[in-house]
Amino acid sequence: MAAFPDVDKIVYEGPQSKNPLAYRWYNEDEVIEGKTMKEHLRFSVVYWHTFRGTGSDPFGAATMVRPWDDGSNSVENACKRVRVTFEFLEKLGAPFYAFHDRDVAPEGKTVAESNKNLDAVVKVLKEEQERTGIKLLWGTANLFSNPRFMHGAATSPNADAFAFAAAQVKKCLEVTKELGGVNYVFWGGREGYQTLYNTNMKRELDHLGRFLHMAVDYAKEIGFTGQFLIEPKPKEPTKHQYDSDAAACLNFLRSYDLLDSFKLNLETNHATLAGHEMMHELEYAGMQGALGSIDANTGDLLLGWDTDQFPTNIYLTAQCMLSILKYGGLAPGGVNFDAKVRRESFEPVDLFHAHVGGMDAFARGLKIAAAIREENELDHFIHHRYRSWDEGIGAEIESGKADFKTLEAYALKKGEISPNESGRQEMLENIINHYI
Repeated sequence: MAAFPDVDKIVYEGPQSKNPLAYRWYNEDEVIEGKTMKEHLRFSVVYWHTFRGTGSDPFGAATMVRPWDDGSNSVENACKRVRVTFEFLEKLGAPFYAFHDRDVAPEGKTVAESNKNLDAVVKVLKEEQERTGIKLLWGTANLFSNPRFMHGAATSPNADAFAFAAAQVKKCLEVTKELGGVNYVFWGGREGYQTLYNTNMKRELDHLGRFLHMAVDYAKEIGFTGQFLIEPKPKEPTKHQYDSDAAACLNFLRSYDLLDSFKLNLETNHATLAGHEMMHELEYAGMQGALGSIDANTGDLLLGWDTDQFPTNIYLTAQCMLSILKYGGLAPGGVNFDAKVRRESFEPVDLFHAHVGGMDAFARGLKIAAAIREENELDHFIHHRYRSWDEGIGAEIESGKADFKTLEAYALKKGEISPNESGRQEMLENIINHYI
């Protein structure tokens, strides 16, 4: 029996459509810069918020109405949930999904029982993938919910917690490979600290580096060729997380000789918590060849936590797509909706409204970004602004031919610098508005 009997397959109807359950901008077959929208955006739906979210918060109980879910933590209920998930994905037209191991299958009393439960649900996931052609964008292990990880997983002061985390990631890597996942994500939900009074930071980071090397080694052993991703986040639940932003992650990867094995999965809400714009994080990762994938959401700037709202701001999506196009796209990563409907949006149909809006926002952002790039106004301005580095003393500095002595001689002879020019920020913001 259908879980969403009143919802037909969502189709593209164009910008003039008034149908809230139709795409106005996302036309998956439309070709932009040589690729279809479907190829550019690689949309993915998350299992945790979309199919496991209850609407509960620190001030109230669950609100979500999910008729297909009997509320039990049984394997049977988990398998039923898989069928519902793929009905949703089919009707939405999303080509990918993503999960934590504990989203799709209940945790058992032992590692062996947990693995058995996961195997039972993976069997159904595999059947549904084969039936629909929908693929797994990435898998990851939940190393933060169980109390055993209260002090962290790979960074725990308790070596047993490290060992249990390793066993869990080993299994999740095997499952991700079995399901054809093209990425594997590490999100260090509790890899950090609340106070340095009780923390040996160097030892914890050394352990984290060792843990990730073990993962790389095991992936090679089993023939998993997917891309490894780290997801930056500065805080929440811990006061300071070691993967605090793109720069911190890349510095860590360099320090532990892991840079060749990992890229970054960036999220708007996490960028905000780190005091950055998403475009900054994308640019920083992209310029160092480490842009792997994104979690598509946004936060509420009036609230100081990770609200994981669906992205509807066209300026945000256009900025994201400007950077993503600049650095050659996200594949094998994608645009993953790590977002949840509001607690007050509790009916099943609200899941469709949320995803349709987010997909349309990114499709429109893609079209805007492509139009900006075609006109090339921003690139022309930037090229002109930095022209002093293309010849003369600027070219000598960049090529390594200059040193302090030659630069002193240049400054003494020059007397004063060439006049600075306006950055024209307001004009450039107006130009962006022309496209939106």
